[in-house]
Amino acid sequence: MICYDYINEYIRKTIKESGGILKELESFAAENHVPIVQPEVARLLLVLGRLLKPGRILELGTAIGYSAILLSGVLKPGGKIDTIDRYEIMVDIAKQNIKKAGLEDVIHVITGDAIEVLRCLDKKYDMIFLDAAKGQYGEFLPECLRMLNQGGLLVSDNVLYKGMVASDRLVVRRQKTIVQRMRSYLELINKNEDLETSLIPIGDGVAISYKK
Repeated sequence: MICYDYINEYIRKTIKESGGILKELESFAAENHVPIVQPEVARLLLVLGRLLKPGRILELGTAIGYSAILLSGVLKPGGKIDTIDRYEIMVDIAKQNIKKAGLEDVIHVITGDAIEVLRCLDKKYDMIFLDAAKGQYGEFLPECLRMLNQGGLLVSDNVLYKGMVASDRLVVRRQKTIVQRMRSYLELINKNEDLETSLIPIGDGVAISYKK
């Protein structure tokens, strides 16, 4: 978290509790130390999705399937989600959770390295959620923009990376490369003439980019 603790605590107290499988996955993630989107980011995704009403969503970074299942609730009738993850263990767990949620016909999990999969995809998406390897966001960007529809949203998570992206004094030596790459990524999306981008300091930092 990158905000003051008391602010995060207050925000999270205002968020209504999840139910059903989302609550189960939140408990599983906490017990097994699996990273999923933080509660305030999850609510932001839902609000953005309700406003956009996407027909097709692409997610990079499936993990246990939490955010894909979350976002399935904002799709247009007949909408689909493609989600990519390179770790077979996570993919297997995600597929089990997606089946349990009754969303096998809605969420398609693709196993493989994200950049390799992206280069093979030839689809268009209304919303892309970027939550994969932070050091590769810059590599993902051209392919994401190629497939993002005009009027679509690119939502990038973890872009402030524990505050290190915003302040050199917080940077841990072994994380320097990731921090430098993330700063380059933020510069790219903020200077891109085809995008309008807002950087929001919630969770671990979220960038929302609208494609003109």
